[in-house]
Amino acid sequence: MNKVTTEEIFAYHQGGKVGMACTKPLTSVRELCLAYTPGVAEAVKAIAANPAEVYRLTAKSRLVAVVSDGTAILGLGDLGAAASIPVMEGKAVLFKAFGDVDGWPVPLNHCRQGGADTGPTDPQRVIDAVLAIAPMYGGINLEDIAAPACFEIEDTLDAMLDIPVFHDDQWGTAVITLAGVKNYCQLCERDLGELRIVVNGAGAAGIRITEMLKAAGARHIVLCDSRGVISRSRAGLTGKKLEHAAETSAKTVGEAMRDAHVFVGVSAADCIKAEDVKGMASFPAVFAMSNPVPEIQPSVVAEVMGKAPYVMATGRSDFPNQINNVLGFPFLFRGALDCGARTINMAMKMAASEALAAVARLPVPPDVAAVYPDETLAFGREYIIPKPFDRRLFVAISSAVVEAAVATGVAAPGTDPIAIRKQLETRNLSR
Repeated sequence: MNKVTTEEIFAYHQGGKVGMACTKPLTSVRELCLAYTPGVAEAVKAIAANPAEVYRLTAKSRLVAVVSDGTAILGLGDLGAAASIPVMEGKAVLFKAFGDVDGWPVPLNHCRQGGADTGPTDPQRVIDAVLAIAPMYGGINLEDIAAPACFEIEDTLDAMLDIPVFHDDQWGTAVITLAGVKNYCQLCERDLGELRIVVNGAGAAGIRITEMLKAAGARHIVLCDSRGVISRSRAGLTGKKLEHAAETSAKTVGEAMRDAHVFVGVSAADCIKAEDVKGMASFPAVFAMSNPVPEIQPSVVAEVMGKAPYVMATGRSDFPNQINNVLGFPFLFRGALDCGARTINMAMKMAASEALAAVARLPVPPDVAAVYPDETLAFGREYIIPKPFDRRLFVAISSAVVEAAVATGVAAPGTDPIAIRKQLETRNLSR
C-alpha cells in the first residue's frame, strides 16, 4: 500500500478536486453569440418544441449528480452534508477518470426530519430535492444516505424518473461482491446454489448483496444484524429484514457461520473471532469488508487456516482481493448513459458483475501488472477481482451493461450495442 501522510491528504484536497471545463471555444464575438444570446435562444426553442433535444443540445447526456445528505459517510457515520463534500468530489473524480462520466457533487441540507440539518433522513425531502434538479442530469448517483431511508429514496426516484438512479452504497458493493463469490465458486468447484452464505450487516450494502446473491441463484443465505441472526422466529421484524429472514435455529453470527462456505461482512470492525472461521466448511471464503478495520484481520484467518485453501477479501487496498466500488459504478453509468437507459435494472447489474468476474479470469496485461509490481496477478485465491487500473474493465463492463439494457427493453430505441462497443474501444481515457 502507498502510505500517505495527513499533510499530503490536505494538500491534495486544497481548493477541491473538481472544477468546470468548457467544451466549446469562446475566443471571439461570433463564438460569444453562439454560446449565449442571441444564438442560445435557438437551442431553447428546439428543446421546448421537442424535450428529447435536451440530450443533443446540452450536457445532460454525460452528467451525473452525486447526491448525499451526509447521514452515512464512509464508515464515519452521520457527519452532515458539508462533511460529505470531499467524498462526493472524490466520487466525481473517479467517475471521470475511470468512466469518462462527468459527475458533480450535490450535498443536501434541510433534508432531515422537520427540515433540519441533523437527525434522521426525511425520504420525501430528499426525493423532492432530487426531482427538482433532475432535468440537468442524465443519471443520479445516490451516496452515503443511511438505511432504511435509502431504500425508499432509490425505489421512489427510480420509478418517477426516466433516467438511471443508482445508490452505490447499496448496489455497487453488491455487484463487486457477487463477482468475487462467482470466482470463488470457480476455484472451489461449487455451485452458487449449494453455498451456505452468511451476510453480516443488514444496512444498505448487506440487504442488496443478499438480493443480488439470491437473484444469481444462491438459495441458502442467513442475514445478520447487530442483534444477531435475522430469523423467521425473531419478533419485531419489518421491511427488508422481514423479507430476507431465514428459516434457521442459529441465534448468533458465530452459530450461523458453522459449516458455512462464505462469510460476507459489511458490518463492524473485529466482530468475527478465529473460532468462527475455524468452524466454517472446507475451502471457505471470508469477505470482511468493514473499513478501515475489517471484521477479522487477514492475518488471523491465515493463522487459522494454515496450509488449507481459503479465499480472503477485504475493502482495503493493502490486502489481496479488494472489494472496491470503483470497479463498478463508473462503467455501469457509462453503459447506461451511452444507450440512453431509463433505469439500471437487475439484469444490467448482473451483466456488470459477470463481466467483472470474467476479466479476473483472463491473463493480466503487462501494463496492468506494472502498476502493481509487488503483487502476482493471476487468477487464483489471491486474485479473484480485477484491479481498478485495468482498462479492460471500461469496455467489458460498459458494453455488457448496454447489451443487457437493450435485451430488457430499457435502452433508447435504435440502440446498437456493437457500435457502442466500438466507440468504447476507441475512447481515450485521461487520468
